[in-house]
Amino acid sequence: MSVTTVPTTPYDDQKPGTSGLRKKVPVFQQARYVENFVQAIVDCIPDRAGRTLVLGGDGRFLNRAVVQITLKIAAANGFARVLVGRGGLLSTPAASCVIRKHGAVGGIILSASHNPGGPDGDFGIKYNTANGGPAPEGVTAAIYARTRSLTEYRIVEAPDLDLDTLGETRLGDMVVAVIDPVADYLALMHDLIDFDAITRLFAGGFRMRFDAMSAVTGPYATAILEGVFGAEAGTVLNGTPREDFGGHHPDPNPVHAHELYDLMLSARAPNLGAASDGDGDRNMIVAPGLFVTPSDSLAILAAYAHLAPGYAKGLSGVARSMPTSRALDRVAASLGIPAYETPTGWKFFGNLLDAGLITLCGEESAGTGSNHVREKDGLWAVLIWLNILAVTGRPAQDVVRGHWATFGRDYYTRHDYEEIDAEAAGRLMDGLRAKLAGLPGTRLGGLTVAAADDFRYVDPVDGSVTEQQGVRVTFAEDARVVYRLSGTGTAGATLRVYIERYESAPDRLELPVADVLAPVVAVAGELADIAALTGRSEPSVIT
Repeated sequence: MSVTTVPTTPYDDQKPGTSGLRKKVPVFQQARYVENFVQAIVDCIPDRAGRTLVLGGDGRFLNRAVVQITLKIAAANGFARVLVGRGGLLSTPAASCVIRKHGAVGGIILSASHNPGGPDGDFGIKYNTANGGPAPEGVTAAIYARTRSLTEYRIVEAPDLDLDTLGETRLGDMVVAVIDPVADYLALMHDLIDFDAITRLFAGGFRMRFDAMSAVTGPYATAILEGVFGAEAGTVLNGTPREDFGGHHPDPNPVHAHELYDLMLSARAPNLGAASDGDGDRNMIVAPGLFVTPSDSLAILAAYAHLAPGYAKGLSGVARSMPTSRALDRVAASLGIPAYETPTGWKFFGNLLDAGLITLCGEESAGTGSNHVREKDGLWAVLIWLNILAVTGRPAQDVVRGHWATFGRDYYTRHDYEEIDAEAAGRLMDGLRAKLAGLPGTRLGGLTVAAADDFRYVDPVDGSVTEQQGVRVTFAEDARVVYRLSGTGTAGATLRVYIERYESAPDRLELPVADVLAPVVAVAGELADIAALTGRSEPSVIT
């Protein structure tokens, strides 16, 4: 077994975004493409010699092949040990858990999150640092710079390893430990969640359906919901991870998880419906007859978190991404704790979590988490919901309506315009920015603009500044529109338009969402001239 140094030529498109490097599968299949990026990551871990690395992914097409390449590069570059999930699988929150528990120098996670998989789908590679969270901008910038100057990579010449048998083997001087991908995560959940109360809940006849969307959360949900809690067989739907996610688009929302959504709105609905995405970091909650928006779910979890053992002492603070509705802020005010508003991207929560300023955080895109790991965690959110239902004894739909009665309701929707022309998307955002100064006081479609800006974030921990994180237009009528370009796609650009309106009058808490938001939706389209600039008369997805 020998180490080979392979000459290579840099690729010019290996710039990682906030979620790592994401491209179409054929891009990653180019000769030396994976090797170049993995070597660039390794070169930017200065204290790697003799350390432990964590490795795994969501099981999508190319996952196993890239795991084998990464193991061989790690062995050639001085790591003492790699912990890899059996079958090459590790959910993103589980990978964060393993990094933190075992004192690893970091982890390489193979995932394109909620994006489609398969030979023509998407693939991704990202690096998480020793705190278990996504690499900060300084590290991703260094990785990109290294991809631009790389002239060789180092790799061990050896047969592929058995990834399906638990235990240790050697690859050169490095130990490869194939671990149960669920075990460490399950142990952590047991410390945080009232397992006994939830077990009694299911024993009393409680029924739910959890759609794993043929993605990585399947083994975790099956082990915990059916294995530990004793939920009936078949509680977990689409529980076997597949390379193409069974043809699903593994994004847990009413459009892509429509079978579960339709079930929960039917007369056959069980007591709770939930789903998670491709790599296990997002969640969807549906009560019988009622979709729970991610923003409302985050606020409800904050209000009831103290019922779970891991949060019995209360929350130090909370944080939300700027496009997330302001429902969380109202809960924080009632608890007398600080609420922070950050740009979209989980790494911005990392500083707040590491500094102990917050305990709970979340994004409107169905990502919710706490200080237990440094990633959003879809299954954890579902378990907290079960904990709340078990302890309160209230149906999920009553919990939601009780929240509205106490705090008011933030009617909310998101319009996604996917794979639009990138230049047109840029012109749209530039046009909005050019209008900002003249908007306050303007009357638009029966609404009065109270404030307008391009969100600028100053990190309260390290003082770093992040500019142009989304255009916000706030109206005097307790309404708001946010425009933002998303970095999670691999083709064109995705424009996300977030629309919300707050109502507190008791007779206005059960109105149709479309009716309440219709005036704000109309203003949002007119103000940005969306149809003319994108050529789209309707969004691709409405959630």
